[in-house]
Amino acid sequence: MQNNPSVTASRESVLATNAVLRNTYILLSMTLGFSAVTAGISMAMNLGHGTAIVLTLVSFVMLFVVHKTAESSKGLIAIFVFTGLLGASIGPMLNYYLSLPGGSVMVMQAMGTTAAAFLGLSAYALTSQKDFSYMGGFLITGLIIVVVAMVANIFLHIPALSLAISSVMVFLMCGLILFDTSRIINGGETNYIRATVSLYLNIYNLFIHLLHLISAFSGDD
Repeated sequence: MQNNPSVTASRESVLATNAVLRNTYILLSMTLGFSAVTAGISMAMNLGHGTAIVLTLVSFVMLFVVHKTAESSKGLIAIFVFTGLLGASIGPMLNYYLSLPGGSVMVMQAMGTTAAAFLGLSAYALTSQKDFSYMGGFLITGLIIVVVAMVANIFLHIPALSLAISSVMVFLMCGLILFDTSRIINGGETNYIRATVSLYLNIYNLFIHLLHLISAFSGDD
């Protein structure tokens, strides 16, 4: 009995996709854990906001290195450096929120909501098998508008605009979780290092902006 070439190819494609998905979630959990460690170290060292900005800028450089080395084992080293730097960069911000009344509760709420949103959206994308690639143009346009608004608000210092930016970012990050997970499932992303970076940044930004909103609506920001 001869194998049907189309069936064999389809089976191999499914196996490859499952491997990328499995490796992505393993690496994602490891990088998130590593970020938590570097954030804790940053908090213990009581790093200043100036240092946090420098770490963020260096992480942007590392992001390019990650994408350039994603096809080799060097990409694994690069992604841990990248996520470690980003984790350390939010140490001062976490110390600030924790210093507020009820700060520890707000941080835990932001973490819990972020985890619930990621797990729920990922589960939906996985079980529905829907192709969310159609959202790409809308999400990119939204991100560009938000970045422009962020730059403008550096000079304007409008609290309402800051809240609006965080609100939009929460929706955009949720959309990107669906979009990026869908790309892995449907073979649009075949490199688990790049896939991990995308999902990591979605989670990272979702957490930061949820924390900002929770703090603002609690009256402590």
